Amino acid sequence: MSKQEKLSVIERIKTESKGLRGSIVESLQDELTGSIREDDQAVIKFHGMYQQDDRDRREERAEKKLDRLYSFMIRLRLAGGFLTPAQWVATHHIAGEHSTGVIKITSRQTVQLHGLIKSHIKPTIQAFNEANLNSIATCGDINRNVLCSSHPGESPIHEQIFRYAEKISDLLLPKTNAYYEIWLDEEKLVDKKEEEDPLYQDRYLPRKFKIAIAIPPNNDVDVYANDLGLIAVIEDDVLKGFNIAIGGGLATTHGNPETYARLATIIGFTDTEEKTLSAIYEVLTIQRDYGNRSDRKLSRLKYTVDKVGVAWFKEELERRIGFSLEEARPVKMTSRVDHFGWKQNAAGKWYYTLLVENGRILDTETLPLKTALHEVAKTGKANFRFTCTQNLILSDIEEADKKAIEQILDVHGITKHTENSSALRKNSMACVALPTCPLALAEAQRYFPELITKLEPILSKYGLDDDGIVIRMTGCPNGCARSYAAEIGFIGTAPGKYNLHIGGDRQGERLNKIYRESLEEPQILQVLDKLFQIYSKEKITGETFGDFSVRKEWVVYD
Repeated sequence: MSKQEKLSVIERIKTESKGLRGSIVESLQDELTGSIREDDQAVIKFHGMYQQDDRDRREERAEKKLDRLYSFMIRLRLAGGFLTPAQWVATHHIAGEHSTGVIKITSRQTVQLHGLIKSHIKPTIQAFNEANLNSIATCGDINRNVLCSSHPGESPIHEQIFRYAEKISDLLLPKTNAYYEIWLDEEKLVDKKEEEDPLYQDRYLPRKFKIAIAIPPNNDVDVYANDLGLIAVIEDDVLKGFNIAIGGGLATTHGNPETYARLATIIGFTDTEEKTLSAIYEVLTIQRDYGNRSDRKLSRLKYTVDKVGVAWFKEELERRIGFSLEEARPVKMTSRVDHFGWKQNAAGKWYYTLLVENGRILDTETLPLKTALHEVAKTGKANFRFTCTQNLILSDIEEADKKAIEQILDVHGITKHTENSSALRKNSMACVALPTCPLALAEAQRYFPELITKLEPILSKYGLDDDGIVIRMTGCPNGCARSYAAEIGFIGTAPGKYNLHIGGDRQGERLNKIYRESLEEPQILQVLDKLFQIYSKEKITGETFGDFSVRKEWVVYD
C-alpha cells in the first residue's frame, strides 16, 4: 500500500496540536472576537464542540461591518443515550443558563446545546462535570457516541447488551489529558508518557468513526449505516455474541461521483466479550493506518474497505486480533421503529416513549414539553433514554410510580400530542441544518414539520394514514438524519430545493435512490401525491412504499 503524498491541512493541525491542546486557552482569552483561532476550530471538535454562527444574521451584520454572530454547539458523550433524573435536571438548567435553552436530541442518541458564547463554554463544561457528564470526543476524527437499541423491551437481556456501549465507549476514549486541563483546571501532566495513545497516536483517525449495536429484529439504530455495527445474536434469551459489520456511512458530496452512501458489510461473528472488543479496537487501527489522509471527502472507513477490499480487510483484521472470525450467524430485521406509548419490560418496569419532533425539546404555546420533562425528572421516578430517531423514553418506572408520571404527561398535553400524531410524523427525522450548521444548503428541522403537515392530508386522501412510511430530511448531503436510509429522503441542494430519494426499505437494509432533483415544495407535493395514489391502488397486502417503489421500477437497482 503506497503512502499518500500530501496530507490534508487537518492532519497537520492534529499532529501539531500538543495532544489536542492547540492554542485553545489563548483563543478563549481573546475578547476581541467571539470566534477562536482557525486551527483551534478543528482541535476543539475533539472536546465535543463546533464553532458556528447565526446564518440568519450574516447579511445584516455584514452590512453593519460587524463580526459574524459566533457561538458554539456542545454535544454530550452518552453511550447508549442514558441520563438519570438528576442529570436531566442539570441539563435543563445548563441549557437555560448557557445556551438557547433548547435541548436537542441527536440522531446518535445524545443531546447537544446550541448558542453558547465563547465565555460560557468553560462554565458549561464544568457544570456538566458536576453532573458526572462530559463532551469528550463527541466530535472530531475519533470514535463518536456509541449507539445501542434503546428500548429495554426489545429483549430480556437488553441491559447486558446495553453495557457493551459503555465498554466500547471507554475502550476507544483518547488518552490525552487536554480536556481536563483546559476545562476542569486539572494539573498538567509532568510525565507525558501517561498520555501516550497506542490507538490514536498523535494523528487520530483520518475521519470520524461511528459504532452502533442492534438487537434484532428491530433495527432502530440503523446499524448498517455505521462505520462498525454489532448485531446481537440471541438464542433462548442468551447472548451468543455479535455479527460484525464494517464500512457503513451515508455522507456524500453533491457533484462528486467519487463519494457515495454505503451500508456496512457483515464480515463475521465473535462469541465472547474479549474477542468482540479486540475486533472493534483493531478495526480502528486498520482505519488509522490505511484510511485516506489526503482527501477528507474520501476518508471514512467505507472508502478504505472498498479500496482494499472486504477480503483483504478481514484477513488483516484476523492477523491483528490473532484469531479467525466465525461465520456470521443468521439474523433477521423486521422493523425499524420506536415503541410509542406505554410498554412494560420482562422485569415488570414501565416505559413511555414520547414523540419529540426532530429532537427539539422546548416549550411552545401549545406544548410545554421542556417543562413537562423537568417535572418528570424532579420526581426522581424515571430515567431518560434517547432513541436514534430523536425521541425520548421515560424509563425504568416502577408500577407504583407509573400513575404519577402519567399525570404529568397528561396535564401537559404530552400524551395527547404523542397519541394524536400521525404515523408519518412519528417516523420522520430531520437534521439541525439552518441557521447554525455551516454545511446546510437548505432548511431541515425548522421546515420539515410544515412539510409533514402538508403531506398528511395527501396520505389521508388515499387511506394511508397509518402506513408508517420512514421519511427523513437533511439540509445537505452529509446524511446526519440518515435520509439515504429512508423510504423517502429529502436532501437539500439549495434554499427551498431538495433532491427526492425513494426506494429504501423499512428495515434499514437497503439504501434509497434519487428519483427527482432539486424540487421545490409545490413539486414535492405534486410528485408524492401521484406516487401515493398509485401506491394505494396497486400495492400488495403488507407491501411497504419503499418495496413498492422498487417493484414498480420508479428507482432501479443493479
